[in-house]
Amino acid sequence: MPKVMIDGIETHYELQGEGPPILMFAPGGFDASLDKWSGLGVYAKIRLLNHLPKHYTCILFDRRETGQSGGRVERIGWRDYAAQGLGLLDHLGIAQAHLMGGCMGCCPVATLATQAPDRVLSMVQYWPVGGAQFRLNGHRRFAIHLAQVEAGGLQSVVDLALSTTDGFGKDPRPGPWAPVLRRDAAFRAAFLAQKPEHYKLIIASLPRVLMDRDSVPGFEPEDLMRLDIPTLIIPGRDASHALSAARFIEECSPRSEFWDVTPDQQTEATAPARILEFLGNL
Repeated sequence: MPKVMIDGIETHYELQGEGPPILMFAPGGFDASLDKWSGLGVYAKIRLLNHLPKHYTCILFDRRETGQSGGRVERIGWRDYAAQGLGLLDHLGIAQAHLMGGCMGCCPVATLATQAPDRVLSMVQYWPVGGAQFRLNGHRRFAIHLAQVEAGGLQSVVDLALSTTDGFGKDPRPGPWAPVLRRDAAFRAAFLAQKPEHYKLIIASLPRVLMDRDSVPGFEPEDLMRLDIPTLIIPGRDASHALSAARFIEECSPRSEFWDVTPDQQTEATAPARILEFLGNL
């Protein structure tokens, strides 16, 4: 599989299909590897990759710290996730692309659009994360990981990462860098060599950076309101993807279309067709 270094971090990516490019920020929370577009929840049901590549070049990638991509221990923000996508477009020589985000991938989509609107042809926001429960659950996961570091030190984090396969959402104890710890011996060595107190400060700050509000994080509403980018919003309706989150994106997007359907109405027969209709009308 092709890989490229972006800001010193290895990024694993795939291209599927032919046609105008769609840069796809994967769903899956802190386990946003490209395979989630085919195997996770609603995305497994609607089977987008059976349809979009017939008309578009789908640019899929493992977000940093997930799948086969690398990582770096630092205070990660939404701008860092957006920069990975923008760097991938630069590597591929693509001046402009449609953007699509699923779940937590919706946040860097909006962030990238506010940072580089000239690079964005449109946005598809599928099940944006947000809502009070999303914030509370996110803060709780980082607190669980911090407690693990306090109790067992960095070695316990590495040991847990090597003994489990669950992502940060299911088992927060090994932390958000667990996928890289599992597969990269050099990264493990550097992780263990860092100062534990410095690492704990990074972990303590991450919830404030990544989950700082009860609406969709990742951008300032005023920045999104200034954009003239066509946007399709498809709502979720659960603890992590509150309906209010999708409505918040709509409120902040002057050229938005809101597909007002419940999750059970989003099927392989309806969802890909609605996305293709939106993209085809641009």
